[in-house]
Amino acid sequence: QVQLVQSGGGLVQAGGSLRLSCVASGSSFRIDVMDWYRQAPGNQRELVATITSGGTTSYADSVKGRFTIPRDNAKNTVYLQMNSLKAEDTAVYFCTAEGTLVGTRRLYWGQGTQVTVSS
Repeated sequence: QVQLVQSGGGLVQAGGSLRLSCVASGSSFRIDVMDWYRQAPGNQRELVATITSGGTTSYADSVKGRFTIPRDNAKNTVYLQMNSLKAEDTAVYFCTAEGTLVGTRRLYWGQGTQVTVSS
């Protein structure tokens, strides 16, 4: 069984920083890509950042230069470092992990964590 467990998040003032963590369990799960998504009330879910197992990253235009997505492959952990936060970053943030489990491609989601930025 594979689980993604998120931690971090909370309430922060505009201009502040937060770091989210996401740990994937399951020793047989070979992770290729890990992502962070977010969803604000009334909005569609948005892809925020992606990192491959080789370390290639990509970011939504709305967060470029402010967010980074470090990854520790040995610990099956991905982070979302969020700096210079804005009120519009307020959302529930989800991590995902896509990879191979017993020869089958799988995609798993974390439980979500609330980030609230006060202006």
